[in-house]
Amino acid sequence: MLAMKTDMKTQRTTRGSRALTLTELLVVVCVLAVAAALLLPALAAAKHKSSRINCVINLKQVGLAFRIWEGDNGDKYPTQVSVTNGGAMELAAAGDVSAIFRVMSNELATPKILICPWDTNRTAATDFAGGFNNSHISYFVGLDAKDKYPQMILSGDDHFTVRDVPVKSGLLELSTNSPIVWSPGRHVDSYKPHFWSKTQNKPFGNIGLADGSVQTTTALAFQSALANTGFATNRLVIP
Repeated sequence: MLAMKTDMKTQRTTRGSRALTLTELLVVVCVLAVAAALLLPALAAAKHKSSRINCVINLKQVGLAFRIWEGDNGDKYPTQVSVTNGGAMELAAAGDVSAIFRVMSNELATPKILICPWDTNRTAATDFAGGFNNSHISYFVGLDAKDKYPQMILSGDDHFTVRDVPVKSGLLELSTNSPIVWSPGRHVDSYKPHFWSKTQNKPFGNIGLADGSVQTTTALAFQSALANTGFATNRLVIP
């Protein structure tokens, strides 16, 4: 009797842990494949959206750093204060963007926010020490931006061309009718979701204004922003 009970228990255990048949395994694999096909595009879209948001957040933090710094320095940005007085005016005019951000290192806290999330050609610096330079920056700075002119362009993505020529590091003077086109050339080799609007079928970029706002613009909107500054020529320092 005891042997019979033991045998029945063994049979029940064996049936309870039965392996999947080949057909059942194939069904499971197919279900997982379909689920992955449905979820991956959604995850990719979420990642792209996150990168766009992060770029805007970066520029907002840059704008905030400028405003905090000017509050402690006579309502002037580093580009309006000489190097001898703790600013970066002379170095900025010579095209050194890193000097501007180095002066504001306390307000920025970390150099990581100076890199566009989609900028695959550059890496963030670990600190603002001697090795920090223009190669650790994705954003230009408006040399003439002042707090009293809220529509002046303070900063922005540097991935654009003028007359079909990618902008180069250094000082750039843009007139209100400059033929600007957003292009990812300085960041990646081809258009990515960060640079291309599916709804408008146009490339775009972000610009920050002296009032602290950040705008996502097409090339035409960028040109309108230049015209709205009230200056015939806008000087930008390109990293």
